[in-house]
Amino acid sequence: MASKRFGKPDAGPIQVRGEVLAVRRSGDYYVLVFAAPGVAEATAPGNFVAIAVGGQPTAMLLRRCFSIHRVDTAGALGGTVEIVVDAHGPGTKWLVERAVGDPIDVIAPLGRPFSLPKDPVPCVLVGGGYGSAPLFMLADRLRERGCRVDLVLGAATESRLFGVVDGRRRASSLTITTDDGSLGTKGRVTDVLDRLLDDHGGQVIYGCGPMGMLAGLAKVAQERGIVSQCAVEEAMACGVGVCMTCVLPVIGSDGVTRMTRSCTDGPVFFGDQVRWDSVGTVPSDCLGAPVSATGGAQR
Repeated sequence: MASKRFGKPDAGPIQVRGEVLAVRRSGDYYVLVFAAPGVAEATAPGNFVAIAVGGQPTAMLLRRCFSIHRVDTAGALGGTVEIVVDAHGPGTKWLVERAVGDPIDVIAPLGRPFSLPKDPVPCVLVGGGYGSAPLFMLADRLRERGCRVDLVLGAATESRLFGVVDGRRRASSLTITTDDGSLGTKGRVTDVLDRLLDDHGGQVIYGCGPMGMLAGLAKVAQERGIVSQCAVEEAMACGVGVCMTCVLPVIGSDGVTRMTRSCTDGPVFFGDQVRWDSVGTVPSDCLGAPVSATGGAQR
């Protein structure tokens, strides 16, 4: 399995010819395990991978990006990586049809990971659907620092949840919500956040899942004056900052809004910096926003 490193020899993502070790079902999802020398050791919670799909030759030119669920640096083949795949398109369906021993082309680890608190403070981790994938590795890191970890998992229905058994092992408490009430509390994850924060005094909220969910938990954090970190699920075409398809409006430290790349400046952002109501648009006051002939900004 050959690898190619981008940037400095001792930093940055690498391109690896990996090897599939296992593909297993988990509810409506698949867990793909592959060997990727050099990736596991460099991965932090919140990093992601970009995988080439379709084989050679293929019309599917764009890589598919996935949060890293788990890594093992002690693998016999130089370290292993696990991702969670929702097989709903030709690229993801091709990926979960791989057999043990098949090669895959991987670039990883990519993106800005979650920041860990310096002090042992209580933390609440919130995952929507298979967006919960990176939160379990994060929970381990937080517990190593002495942080209390309370976990909330939500989905439309029971089969769309991910990591319920794992969550019970890793968190001080696990709260489950489903839109249809098939498991846990009927409703959304934001419906239970206030009570959980009241009970355990969380000082940081970490989230990964649909954009609407992230906007909701960021609002709760702002109202309480606590920190939120959100791993966004913007669609990524290249994963390495070239194509600019994953941009969203983010307020910088200077107070200026810029269209910011999720793949390189994220996927993790502080919740109070993302302009959630303007995601999918270019706000008129954004730096570099188009200006019409009459002097007004164009959407």
